[in-house]
Amino acid sequence: MRDPSKETIAQIPIQEPTWGADPALVAENAHKIKATWLGHACFLVELPSATAGVRGARILFDPVFSDRCSPSHFMGPKRFTPPPCRLEDIPEIDAIVISHNHYDHMDTASLTNLLARSPAPHVFAPLGNEAYFHSHHVPDERVHCLDWWDARRVRTAVSPSHTVEFDVTFSPGQHFTGRGILDRFKSLWGGWVVEGVPSTDAPPPPRVYFAGDTGYRSVPSSTDDGPDTLPVCPAFKEVGERWGAFDLALIPIGAYAPRRFMSPIHCAPRDSVAIFRDVRARRALGMHWGAWVLTTEDILEPPVLLAEECAKAGLKEGAFGVCAIGETVSVEVDGA
Repeated sequence: MRDPSKETIAQIPIQEPTWGADPALVAENAHKIKATWLGHACFLVELPSATAGVRGARILFDPVFSDRCSPSHFMGPKRFTPPPCRLEDIPEIDAIVISHNHYDHMDTASLTNLLARSPAPHVFAPLGNEAYFHSHHVPDERVHCLDWWDARRVRTAVSPSHTVEFDVTFSPGQHFTGRGILDRFKSLWGGWVVEGVPSTDAPPPPRVYFAGDTGYRSVPSSTDDGPDTLPVCPAFKEVGERWGAFDLALIPIGAYAPRRFMSPIHCAPRDSVAIFRDVRARRALGMHWGAWVLTTEDILEPPVLLAEECAKAGLKEGAFGVCAIGETVSVEVDGA
């Protein structure tokens, strides 16, 4: 796999994050979900607040700010686009949510930095990662390693007089785990559902789905995505049946070639659109592209194919797309 040229990399837009705090848009976006893409699979999501002038719950997914996604600082895939900010620039967060323990999704240096904050955020990770967090001295009351379909409610103060509540549920996907040769499949992988807590005197709660790193079907050919008759991972339809109508889904679209080898563990855009439909999302953003050369497709191909697949599927324009690294996308909550 060749490193991309500077000219190719320059076509991936990067901007300094505003976190949706642009003065001209604060009032307009007060009741919207704000999702800021920080590169690869990392998003900062802020749920809308029920109280004017008080921020909503903030959840940081799969933070990886290191240059290399490997156990070594000197070997392994090297980042070709920088993060759009420093870790220190990320505003106060209430929870860090990890999809699985691969190095491009769970980064020790980034987690160490973020967990040194006061107050420390809660950490949600798949079952089997308890020893990892214990070894890094994260307090037990802050770590929640969940089995598939397990859920927890978080209640945390965002100001001296205001608290926020949200539910976090771990859901299955189609992937694998391991940070070395001895721990393969010793922990789980999956996606996460984050939902505001319903209230009788407030609009319907926001609902966000983070798919993590996942495949959708196993394709026998290296050149195409195979027939629609191929069996698919049933977890996504089950997520849609349990929750349905997600206001926002964050779905991987890259690192898929060659298909014969990568399809069981990584979505191609055609699969991503199928997941969008299975989970019944109203809006989605593509992720898992634009940071490291992990597979053989051109680094600019995933969003191009995504647009083609959305058109083939008849999705409304803008329903499922990509954004710039560092960009904040504001999403309406149904009924808000």
